Amino acid sequence: MNLNTDAVKQNTFDAIVVGTGISGGWAAKELTKKGLKTLVLERGRGVKHVVDYPTMTKDPWQLPHANRISDEELKLYPVQSRTNWVNQANKHWWVNDLENPYTETKPFDWIRGYHEGGRSIMWGKQTYRLSPMDFEANAKDGHGVDWPIRYEDLAPWYDHVESFIGVSGRAEGLSQLPDGKFLPPMDLNCVEEHFRDKVAEKFNGRKITIGRVAHLTAALPHDPTRGICQSRNMCDRGCPYGAYFSSNASTLPFAAKTGNMTLRPHSIVHSIIYDEKKGKAIGVRVLDAETKEEIEFFAKIIFLNASTLGSTFILLNSTSSRFPNGLGNGSDQLGRNLMDHHYRAGAEADVEGFEDKYYIGRRPNGIYIPRFRNVGNDKQKDFVRGYGYQGGASRAGWSRGVSEMAFGADLKKALTEPGPWKIGITGFGECLPYADNRVTLNKDKKDVYGLPTLSISAEWKENEKAMRKDYKFAAAEMLEAAGYKNVSVYDGPDNIGLGIHEMGTARMGKDAKTSVLNKWNQVHEAPNVFVSDGAAMTSSACQNPSLTYMALTARAADHAVSELKKGNL
Repeated sequence: MNLNTDAVKQNTFDAIVVGTGISGGWAAKELTKKGLKTLVLERGRGVKHVVDYPTMTKDPWQLPHANRISDEELKLYPVQSRTNWVNQANKHWWVNDLENPYTETKPFDWIRGYHEGGRSIMWGKQTYRLSPMDFEANAKDGHGVDWPIRYEDLAPWYDHVESFIGVSGRAEGLSQLPDGKFLPPMDLNCVEEHFRDKVAEKFNGRKITIGRVAHLTAALPHDPTRGICQSRNMCDRGCPYGAYFSSNASTLPFAAKTGNMTLRPHSIVHSIIYDEKKGKAIGVRVLDAETKEEIEFFAKIIFLNASTLGSTFILLNSTSSRFPNGLGNGSDQLGRNLMDHHYRAGAEADVEGFEDKYYIGRRPNGIYIPRFRNVGNDKQKDFVRGYGYQGGASRAGWSRGVSEMAFGADLKKALTEPGPWKIGITGFGECLPYADNRVTLNKDKKDVYGLPTLSISAEWKENEKAMRKDYKFAAAEMLEAAGYKNVSVYDGPDNIGLGIHEMGTARMGKDAKTSVLNKWNQVHEAPNVFVSDGAAMTSSACQNPSLTYMALTARAADHAVSELKKGNL
């Protein structure tokens, strides 16, 4: 009995954080900073900043197969490779799909990275606030449920996060894309400046700005360990300068310095322990990925930051007589309302007249065109909500030599001069919350660890399809108005999931009957369990969502510690 008591005591903490990605790192940082002894559980391997970035400085000729994945390796990544991003330089970050199966009732591209830092190593760093309009949209047009918070509730936490991670960008004074705490913006190149001016001249209310990105363009006084972006554009290998924000370069080292964090890799959290007598969650069950040992850890508060579908899986798999359909699922909303951003459709063109101009470096960023549909006087009859664009202009480089017909001296001469200018913009559209876009637990199909898996059934519906059609042709219209040549539209394969902005499935709301979480990201029916990753989102807006996950997490952690001190948890 004493041994059991000692084991429980040894495995007991003030707080448990599940996941080390974008939001998990923030939960770890905030909770440890406030003095809580915090256990941080990562299902994958440990990854230390710089030390564990094996390809971060490799030149193209040092990578096998011209950086392409071999046919044999490709068999391990049938889903991950749908992005066309998996290569020799970054293959170690993506999950082995054979070991981590799921069921696609309808096509869904589930793109994952199971390691310390998660997808914060591979993310695109586009960093935007949601606007007042986005938090009010569900209530105004009747889709989904109303957010339990408004922009004003999150604004100081956006400030808090931006100031810590470092976001470069330009203030534009737009209500639909609120300005933030910005480091100096990266520069537009000459063609992008021309495009910006022409669009402003010919389309009232449309703006083109440089992307807002979590890349340091100036030093951060509070974190001298991170350097300034060198415009290498090899970010997804891991940055040796720490120039872009990742959990590995920023929040996790900060949490470690407090002395209050215990980080345990290879720890697959598969369920939450709910004490029926106490009427609260008391800990988590973990499968050690290396030893296959089952371990229980205990804490007063639990933060689920295992990624949208990872956190939802844990809740669905946490069944008891009180919660036969998953912890906190009295509303039957757990697993529903799965959203993403649709993209890979837009337009491109050739640009003439700038042959004497070039640019310096390989800027890891592009242009951003904020939403202009259903804003102000622009009212669309075919769809609600809206979209933004990402893209940029560049000159063709030496790699075009693959298709050059020349050889010898003629080929060398051709490739020492930059190629023609091209410009392209791709739409990123909002997805509405639909109850039948959902994930469910599949106990018949097991993963390599013998755990249940998810079945996913989700699709773009008429609103998304109408929006997609609009942003293709609006893109072409802007390129033509700027005077560019050979304008063409494109619309590539784009299953839901491919935007890698999956969200929803444990939405926030005012009513426990129609939502899973309250305004503080607490599970309505188990208030000492917090979910502050993408699962919490009530609507998707059209902006990249990671900044919102971070702000929600910092806000939730502050509330959790306050409630803990009051004895309410």
